[in-house]
Amino acid sequence: MIDIAGAGAFGTALAIALARGGAEVTLWARAGAEGMQDARENAKRLAGHRFPDALRVTGDLSDLTSDILLVAIPTQKLDGFLDGLPARSGTVLSCAKGIHKATGLSPSALIAAHAEGVTTGALTGPSFAADIAAGLPTALTLACADDALGAQLQDRLSTPVLRLYRTTDVVGAELGGALKNVIAIAAGAVMGAGLGESARAALMARGFAEMRRVARDRGARDETLAGLSGFGDLVLTCTSEKSRNYRFGQALGAGKTPDAAMTVEGTATAQEISAHPDLDTPIATAVAALSGGQASVQDVMAELLNRPLKQE
Repeated sequence: MIDIAGAGAFGTALAIALARGGAEVTLWARAGAEGMQDARENAKRLAGHRFPDALRVTGDLSDLTSDILLVAIPTQKLDGFLDGLPARSGTVLSCAKGIHKATGLSPSALIAAHAEGVTTGALTGPSFAADIAAGLPTALTLACADDALGAQLQDRLSTPVLRLYRTTDVVGAELGGALKNVIAIAAGAVMGAGLGESARAALMARGFAEMRRVARDRGARDETLAGLSGFGDLVLTCTSEKSRNYRFGQALGAGKTPDAAMTVEGTATAQEISAHPDLDTPIATAVAALSGGQASVQDVMAELLNRPLKQE
């Protein structure tokens, strides 16, 4: 049995994939659980993808009794969810990406602070919910500090088309997932402003260098950022309009108002990263100013292009 909390697109997609792969899955939804259970699909978040028979939807947190709980709750709403989660044991894996704005904590660290007695980790990497739900081949990073436990989780959570690679570097895996959202906003702004694909490629390369600087400063292993949870996720989210952060940046670059209903974790992450002036993070600083309305695309591009020339 596997439990998943959060019936957004990603949580629902994971539930479908794992149930299709042979697991008994319970999916918790904050609202609309009965309707989804009856309709056998999540018409609001992931329409057209039928639920396997092994997937059950509930609105009651006390139904989450498995020794594995995947939490697919947006990072900025995670503490509110955890406040209402009954005491439990076992393993709780975050499936969110970002840095919690109020505390500066990663999702797994926030879970550890709220849920004593559980083992925490993260499931992250380059993936779109629709691809996972459709059964398309997808590879993710499973991060768990205990490698023996990580190997057990890797076996239980992998399916024939959902391939998990494991690491003990939880810090690096989560930072990769958080920081790539910042660069995706910037990449979207570049394309929305009509600056071209060459500019986007340069932005991605310099953004990856910035991601590695921040990750090293926070104790992550450099090779983790070069893997699925860093470089892999960066490529996906900087090149596809399926990415919410990319679309958000695209709207800003085009001078349009982004969809306020979208979950865009990169804005809070950019603000948190840029609040540490001792580290050189020009792209995060630019994204924080742009998304906060303190600067225009023209302003931030001029600032970036006028930086001193340097060795790569």
